Amino acid sequence: MSDLDELRELLDKTADAIAQHDNNPSSWLMWNVYLLKKLEQKSRNVDPMDQRLFAEMIANLRDTIRNRLNTGGW
Repeated sequence: MSDLDELRELLDKTADAIAQHDNNPSSWLMWNVYLLKKLEQKSRNVDPMDQRLFAEMIANLRDTIRNRLNTGGW
């Protein structure tokens, strides 16, 4: 199994654990924010330039969510 496959499996298990903890999707927001906060911290630890790249990723995420809301698909 590749590193990416292992990471996907870990994220799948994490999503399952969050949903089992509280099956109300509105409560999942805090977990998404928590993950993004941790990723932002990691980006700052590596290289200050990564902070700009993180901001770009957040903008792309916003666009992806907007497209999801408009089209119904990822």
